[in-house]
Amino acid sequence: MPWFFLRGLAAALALLLFLAPARAQEYEALLPGLAGGFAQQAETVERLGLLGDPRAIPLLQAMADARLLRLADGSFAPQQGAAPPEGATLIRINNRVRGALRGALGRLQLVSPDPAERLRAADAILRNRSAADIPLIEAALARETQAPIRARLELALGGARLASEDVAVRRAGVAALGASASPEARGQLLAARAANAELLPEIEAAIAAIDRRLQLRRAAETVFQGLSLGSVLLLAALGLAITFGVMGVINMAHGEFVMLGAYTTVVVQEICRNIPELAPWSLPLAVPAAFLVTAAIGAAMERGLIRHLYGRPLETLLLTFGVGMILQQVVRLAFGAQNREVISPEWMMGTLLLSGGIAVTQNRLWIILFSLVVLLACFAAIRLTRFGLEMRAVVQNRRIAATMGIRTGRVDAMTFAFGSGLAGLAGVALSQIDNVSPNLGTGYIIDSFMVVVFGGVGSLMGTLIGAFTLGLLNKFLEPYAGVVLAKVAVLVGIMLFIQRRPKGLFALKGRAADQ
Repeated sequence: MPWFFLRGLAAALALLLFLAPARAQEYEALLPGLAGGFAQQAETVERLGLLGDPRAIPLLQAMADARLLRLADGSFAPQQGAAPPEGATLIRINNRVRGALRGALGRLQLVSPDPAERLRAADAILRNRSAADIPLIEAALARETQAPIRARLELALGGARLASEDVAVRRAGVAALGASASPEARGQLLAARAANAELLPEIEAAIAAIDRRLQLRRAAETVFQGLSLGSVLLLAALGLAITFGVMGVINMAHGEFVMLGAYTTVVVQEICRNIPELAPWSLPLAVPAAFLVTAAIGAAMERGLIRHLYGRPLETLLLTFGVGMILQQVVRLAFGAQNREVISPEWMMGTLLLSGGIAVTQNRLWIILFSLVVLLACFAAIRLTRFGLEMRAVVQNRRIAATMGIRTGRVDAMTFAFGSGLAGLAGVALSQIDNVSPNLGTGYIIDSFMVVVFGGVGSLMGTLIGAFTLGLLNKFLEPYAGVVLAKVAVLVGIMLFIQRRPKGLFALKGRAADQ
């Protein structure tokens, strides 16, 4: 280690040892001023705030709450009980002192070990915007490690520099604020234009730079919201792509199967609450449970009702619509009509702050990943398993498949059960972003049909592209047209598209396309 570095370190330690007693003496000398007149109180409070001694925090907080007492021996302490002790007097303050207290507490809390207090202190200094706070903020930035607090401190430092009388310092403040993508930084620069005519070109350039970053951030967040909506549509439409696209059954009860998957999640969570070891695993356990429950109900529905109506689409539509209404009423009788809430696990809660200040909610990010995993599993089941091979054979030519020994009735039941199970998985995902109610799936049935028809009946790739395309279109249109008109515009667009391509983006080829 270089000798000059050791000498510098020793000098710094000696300076700290010298200044610590001096700072303690100054703190003790300032305290009597808290009991003086209002002007003296305000001056004392400001000096204590600039001193940076954390011992002043409880006293100043008690003073701001009108609980600070001067005891008979001349010391100060916060009032603890309902009545002050004998010989103690309550310190009274006015509005000027209250303003000084807000600034001082904001400065002092920057040295608190509690991150929440430091964040509140950074917010208080950001509102104060005093050039006197520049050294304090710079020192706090040098030791702060948490990114959210550092971001607030950088904004506060830029605002404090704008309040300086030195043009060079104000210019540095403009540059610092212009480098951020914060609406608050933009507001500070707008407020500083009138008082900084000599810096007007730089301020305008900084505001324009912030506007560009904010526009890019809003576009990125809109894309994420569109992908999030697309992932929900993908999960809701995958099952329909099997039952409608592959089997040709117009299942109007598909939304109710989504709802049953959500209620299965509710039941699994209630069971796991009584078993502490399983409580953190309630959501992963709900995934196979929802698939099995809805698949079993789907198989029973196909064997008991739908198999008698193949080739009669209108009767199938009416039948499944009636079954959907029955399922809704059964759920109302079993669980009540009120909304049920599913508590998300800790690893799905909160918001992630990506580079550029883009905020994404973790639960929707997990749903996007979950939808892609389900799509891959669906593709693998259809392309890589015996069940998938038999299903494709029955779809292409039922009679030839039967002559090859394939039990077509069993394949029909398993295919409908598979599509219904996928709807149940969509219900698990929806339970994390919406309240569970008997009407949960009703709002997704039309969107699911639009995805399947737009992407191409029976095409998984078409379902994927159709879901994310419709999700992105909806989210990009909503700021201009509103939620309802955006859906109407998307529906009209699909109608016009179907006029040109009746079989959707990815039309089936071969014998199945001619049936």
